[in-house]
Amino acid sequence: MTEATQEKTGLGNYFVANYPPFSFWKPAYLPDARAALNTAPEPDTPLGLYLHIPFCRKRCKFCYFRVYTDKNARDVETYLDALIQEVTLYSRVPLIGGRPLKYVYFGGGTPSYLSAAQLRRLMQRLQAVLPWQGAEEVTFECEPGTLQQHKLEALRELGVTRLSLGVENFDPKILEFNGRAHLEEEIHRAYDWARKLDFEQINIDLIAGMVGENWDNWKQCVAKTLALAPDSVTIYQMELPYNTTFSKELRLIGQDSPPIQGEGEGGIADWPTKRAWVNYAFDTLIAAGYEISSAYTLVKDRRRTRFVYRDALWHGADMFGTGVASFGHVHGVHLQNVDTWEQYVEMLRRGELPLGRALPVGPRHRLIREMILQLKTGRLETDYFQRKFGTDILETFREGFEQLERDGNLICTAESVELTRKGLLQIDRLLPVFFEPQHRGSRYT
Repeated sequence: MTEATQEKTGLGNYFVANYPPFSFWKPAYLPDARAALNTAPEPDTPLGLYLHIPFCRKRCKFCYFRVYTDKNARDVETYLDALIQEVTLYSRVPLIGGRPLKYVYFGGGTPSYLSAAQLRRLMQRLQAVLPWQGAEEVTFECEPGTLQQHKLEALRELGVTRLSLGVENFDPKILEFNGRAHLEEEIHRAYDWARKLDFEQINIDLIAGMVGENWDNWKQCVAKTLALAPDSVTIYQMELPYNTTFSKELRLIGQDSPPIQGEGEGGIADWPTKRAWVNYAFDTLIAAGYEISSAYTLVKDRRRTRFVYRDALWHGADMFGTGVASFGHVHGVHLQNVDTWEQYVEMLRRGELPLGRALPVGPRHRLIREMILQLKTGRLETDYFQRKFGTDILETFREGFEQLERDGNLICTAESVELTRKGLLQIDRLLPVFFEPQHRGSRYT
């Protein structure tokens, strides 16, 4: 059996964003979350704010986030009022009140779906409750087709430092078939406006393996990205979680993987092909002067291009996630909001934090979480874990590291662990080797 046959793109989650898996988070642990929020913060622990803006012009067929495409202007205002109320409630709990924000992240959905006037009102109200003038990074996700020059001017004026443009692909047919709402000309127009406004950092997102993609298209996408010369490029490999449009269509016809595995119209590439595409992009961008920052990201200038949100979160920072279905991590407890619009809005109307499930995380699970997330940068410093957790990770996780080293995925020394390119390109499928036995093989979400 060939590697390609063994590694078809099937249904389920591939990307590892947290540990323990979300399926272990339960409503029964909500008292632990409330207790954590009523505790004084640990000294020197950074704090971040994530805001989920769940509106989109269209729902991408590969999207698994909680998003809405059917809300009117009154609904949007209702949601933004609820979001302000949630941040206000958080600002009053002992763990968060009075602490400076290290970073703020507007994610989606599509934050740029909001009008310039809505964005001004939202950000001014947020800043009145929880100022972020001293934050090191304010990130804002954008769909190119929702941007106008005056909206970008407002974002720049309101303190956004990092724009992330969800380009994904440049080919109009592929964009349309996969449910994206924007066109190629809108990508270039939005990028030109943003560059002229001199945002500190502009990131472009690509997805390797969108349905219908092939080698020729992928090479063109890489070339067009390089011509724009963004400060950073993030490349994800297409996956099919269970609640996407594509996945639902496959389940209706009794398939657990797309009927066509390969390049071109109607097909989704298998994992070896997607890794080959990302490898090509890495090689091409590195040849043009970019450096690898993580398994998904390359940067033009490591000295000035930072990912405060990512690095703080992967090193154990507190983060409170706001908005429907949003998740966070505070004082050793994972927590996630309720995942329906009605519950979210109603709980906030009653003056309650809209928490839906949680999981207290002990020292060992916190260690595993930080270790597997930091592995995504391609490197671990063993001293960091010795100082913070009092643990020799090479000894404690000897079996996992030896297995990955035998397979050519990483190299261990006394001071560090370095992923090889082979390991970097498939890091998410390797991480479960470090999971506790009860967490292996379980549903991720």
